[in-house]
Amino acid sequence: MEEKKNVLTYAGLQKLEEELHELKVIRRKEVADKIKEAREQGDLSENAEYDAAKDEQRDIEARIEEIEKILKNVEVVVEEEVDLDKINVGCKVKLLDYEYNEEVEMKIVGSTEANSLDGKISNESPVGKALLGKMLGDDVEVETPAGLIRYKVLEIQRNV
Repeated sequence: MEEKKNVLTYAGLQKLEEELHELKVIRRKEVADKIKEAREQGDLSENAEYDAAKDEQRDIEARIEEIEKILKNVEVVVEEEVDLDKINVGCKVKLLDYEYNEEVEMKIVGSTEANSLDGKISNESPVGKALLGKMLGDDVEVETPAGLIRYKVLEIQRNV
């Protein structure tokens, strides 16, 4: 079975690579130092600092593994090359929310980068899926757990 491609914008790729570098170069050393210091305190069976450092080490290694897995099967969307005739990953869209009669802006990104508080929605989310391929002026209906949402596409821009 072929693994699912992890779609990332170039900015998202850079952010993950920076996090990976930080974890491997800086955080690993910090935790190794903490473990060493805790060992020097003697009895490890009742050493909370040692247990905490080992837990932190496990978390760091798990995150490194997770990032490496994402990067191994990544597909980078270059925002400068995104076709602005229709909505795709790497686009920033301005929509009219019919229910509230207000404009909303969303950035369409891969699921790895999604962060609704930042206005970044996944291409795999119900709204993201519904928007993909739509063009300027199109009406979009999205069935969500909260009910039907209706938008009109007002603007499609590069997400740069």
